[in-house]
Amino acid sequence: MKKLFISAISIGFFFITNAQIKTPAPSPTQTIKQDFGLASIELSYSRPGVKGRKIFGDLVPYDKVWRTGANSATTLTFGDEVSIGGTKIPAGKYGLLTIPGKKNWTVIISKQTDVTSPAAYKQEMDVVRVTADVIKMKDKAETFTMQFANIKPVSCELHLMWDKYAISFPINTDIDAKVMASIKDAMKTDKPPYYQAAVYYLENNKDLNQALEWFNKAAEAEPNAYWIQHQWANCLAKLGKIPEARAAATRSKELAITAKNDDYVKLNDKLLAELKK
Repeated sequence: MKKLFISAISIGFFFITNAQIKTPAPSPTQTIKQDFGLASIELSYSRPGVKGRKIFGDLVPYDKVWRTGANSATTLTFGDEVSIGGTKIPAGKYGLLTIPGKKNWTVIISKQTDVTSPAAYKQEMDVVRVTADVIKMKDKAETFTMQFANIKPVSCELHLMWDKYAISFPINTDIDAKVMASIKDAMKTDKPPYYQAAVYYLENNKDLNQALEWFNKAAEAEPNAYWIQHQWANCLAKLGKIPEARAAATRSKELAITAKNDDYVKLNDKLLAELKK
């Protein structure tokens, strides 16, 4: 009986000593997925806080490789080929490292995706290095923050901010050849996407006469689509066909009023005002 009692105590002690308590991570991980070009970019990093400490030049030394976050390695995953610093980078997963300096940082895109300390870094695994100027911010960023900004169809910027300082660097992609090939193939189908193709031509300075032909067909297929009429008017305006552009914009506005779409009413008012100049 005594041995059984001791065994019971031992088992209870085993469970107590092996119990785990879950607490919030001091530097929580954030994963961001940003649609970009014809694919997306995914960023994963840990977010330390200032917590009253001196950051750059102390916690994060100058002129030494930094994992660009806390705990785990920081990674970027490109869903399609991109270009950074003039270097083409194939789709895939890469490590993001930096070398902070007082006036500028070196940003490194590396084939290594597991660097958590300077000792593990291998320069021969670099894909590209770019230099980014340090900007002093008006407002302090207590938590290390990275975000995509100034996002356009073929370019965006990645911003890094912590304490009173920030850097950014551009990321580009070339989608034109793929889109043009896609349009060519789509036009051979039973239901050609006239409107989408026309808008791409209009917004990317392609053959405006071809765009106009497609807008004509799109408007014929959907005569009450105010968004088609509006872009049709923009195309006519770019071609210098002002009376026709006014007519299309007026028609678009009337349809938008009927549909109770105030945004397109305003867009057409703006366009009509410009056409009067």
